[in-house]
Amino acid sequence: MLMRKKELIIFDLDGTLIDSAPDLADAVNRTLETLGHAPFDETTIRGWVGNGARTLVKRALSGSTAIDEKLDDALFEEALEIFLGRYAQNLCRRTRLYPGVRETLERLHTRGHRLAIATNKPHVFVSPILETLALETFFDAILGGDSLPKKKPDPMPLLHLCGLLDVPPAHTLMVGDSKNDILAAKAAGIEVVGVTYGYNYGEDIALHAPDAVAERFEEILGYLEKGGNDGA
Repeated sequence: MLMRKKELIIFDLDGTLIDSAPDLADAVNRTLETLGHAPFDETTIRGWVGNGARTLVKRALSGSTAIDEKLDDALFEEALEIFLGRYAQNLCRRTRLYPGVRETLERLHTRGHRLAIATNKPHVFVSPILETLALETFFDAILGGDSLPKKKPDPMPLLHLCGLLDVPPAHTLMVGDSKNDILAAKAAGIEVVGVTYGYNYGEDIALHAPDAVAERFEEILGYLEKGGNDGA
């Protein structure tokens, strides 16, 4: 049965737990301006978030979700260094939790679920953000996009977390906002809830056929309860 007996819940970060696009957009635009390039509006940059810092910078330099195959390597490396420095200085200036996130995590934690994060964001940025937003105590394990040789949409991060926390994929649930989360979960044999409010390149998350769709973060509680999860 869908969502039944889920011991471990793995969350994406950007676009699922937090709206980080304002701070990412500021760092992208400061990088572009430093290099003499024109900035972009925040809405445009939101459409580029979700595949990690390297891809975000390449999209910014290309001015498109589709990366320019002729992008100069030296320019990219310079831009990446500038971006990482700019972002590190302002990780949580305008980043906010989505509605219902804290309350839902508290309830899941109280009910005995193991909670983890698998994000494509560089690991060095993740803990400081969680600490600033007072979320760090909820999670048993955290993986960044550079923690393992492969990142989402590859299933490696999800399977690694299952092994690390000794919970089989069948007893695990993934919650994310993009097709990368859906693809990774399906490849790992893990049921997945897709949230509609995050960063999915302008696509309807339902197009990627998650096991369930949530318009609000707290809806995952209802799915777990309907599935007969122990402790519900």
